[in-house]
Amino acid sequence: MREGQSPRRHEHRRQHRNWNQEVHVAKVDPDGVQRVRIVGGDYFFKPKHIVVKVNVPVELSASREGGIVHHTLVIKAPEAGIAVDEEVGTETKKIALTATALGKYPFYCSNKLLFFASHRERGMEGILEVVQ
Repeated sequence: MREGQSPRRHEHRRQHRNWNQEVHVAKVDPDGVQRVRIVGGDYFFKPKHIVVKVNVPVELSASREGGIVHHTLVIKAPEAGIAVDEEVGTETKKIALTATALGKYPFYCSNKLLFFASHRERGMEGILEVVQ
């Protein structure tokens, strides 16, 4: 814990790291769309690992926890037909994509404050895994 940092905040971060190891396997809804809720916060995404099916539409419902720090959701995988670069606010934003190639593609927050490590470097990243 850093000087001046509250024990509660330190515990909050440790809890996020622990539950953030989960893998979320998207299910295809009756309308043929895979829906996934993703939440960003104090340098984390939940879930951190998302598994979707190739060539099946995906709807990400992205938001962030409250607070003053802004976050983005970026997935750059042109080889899979994925190009996401969206600011994520406290209101849920729906993002549509369809992955066209198998693989593991990183998603991350691209924000960075001058003289500080980027949000991605601080752990705000995850994996979108595309399977058969």
